[in-house]
Amino acid sequence: MRYIALIYGDETWFDRQSADDQAAHMARWDEFSEAVQAAGVITGGARLMPTPSARSVRRRGGPLVSDGPFAETKEQLCGFLDLEVDSLDEAVAWAERCPATRHGTIEVRPVAPE
Repeated sequence: MRYIALIYGDETWFDRQSADDQAAHMARWDEFSEAVQAAGVITGGARLMPTPSARSVRRRGGPLVSDGPFAETKEQLCGFLDLEVDSLDEAVAWAERCPATRHGTIEVRPVAPE
């Protein structure tokens, strides 16, 4: 079954870390990436550009397009993982291993069947 792991965090967190902490964080990401690839459970994923590059689209009597996400949250959607695993428990287990859980939140959701 297919699951999307939505990675939420403070998109400015990384830039506020020391060079050594940034290197250690990236090493953890490299290790995680190698593990999900070796297990054959990742089918895609990406880091997203910062929220100032986003546009939000709403329709309330007519289209309204505004800069940024303007979600009422302390964390921003920073990226996603596209996982192909047997169960929600397995998807959650992979999410728990993701380095982003050290400073953010990962929401794991099943993808609706087509």
